[in-house]
Amino acid sequence: MSVIDSIRSQLSPVHPEGYPFIGGFALVAIILMWLWPPLGWLAVVATAWCAYFFRDPPRITPTREGLVVAPADGTVSRVTEAVPPAELALGARPRVRISIFMSVFNCHVNRSPLPGRIERMVYRKGAFVSADLDKASESNERNMFVIATASGARVAVIQIAGLVARRIVPFVREGATVAAGQRIGMIRFGSRVDVYLPEGARPLVGEGQTAIAGETALADLKAAEPNRAFSMT
Repeated sequence: MSVIDSIRSQLSPVHPEGYPFIGGFALVAIILMWLWPPLGWLAVVATAWCAYFFRDPPRITPTREGLVVAPADGTVSRVTEAVPPAELALGARPRVRISIFMSVFNCHVNRSPLPGRIERMVYRKGAFVSADLDKASESNERNMFVIATASGARVAVIQIAGLVARRIVPFVREGATVAAGQRIGMIRFGSRVDVYLPEGARPLVGEGQTAIAGETALADLKAAEPNRAFSMT
């Protein structure tokens, strides 16, 4: 393996959604480098950050039936019970909701938490308050999925725009069949993803835990393990 191949193997691929932004940053860097090099170097750093933000690393997803994996990279900011949005037609009874907050340094490609069919997909305009606030689930701009499994379980995934985010990009459509860990969309830049588990499902993560999209197990729909308690010290 050559040195170039070795370096390339250590770098994460960039999602095509990022090409226009990276190109724009690079063009500005070239112009500023010509006008005033110190400012140009700052633009080079900004270009590198942009490429880093749009990274799309491969993930190894556990595929055992019943596992619900994280749809997003980030920090589990809240594990609570809440009633799913009425638009999703999941009933008025509270379910376990796991919220994952993505900072601008996290990978923002979102993945399906389990295999199934996109039974419902709803987009709602809204505000852009900080995504780590609880009211963001109801107030912010969001894109919502209901994924139905072959066994009849229904899991809701909600992409929520944040204070900086101004664009939610879905990669799938209503009616599509998805695999666990499959890319279903992304949010630009900094945001949150909520997961509503089926009634009776128990979370396997706690607040403050780091989640990796497509890999971290959030719940096991076939397990009877009691809830886990986590604390940050």
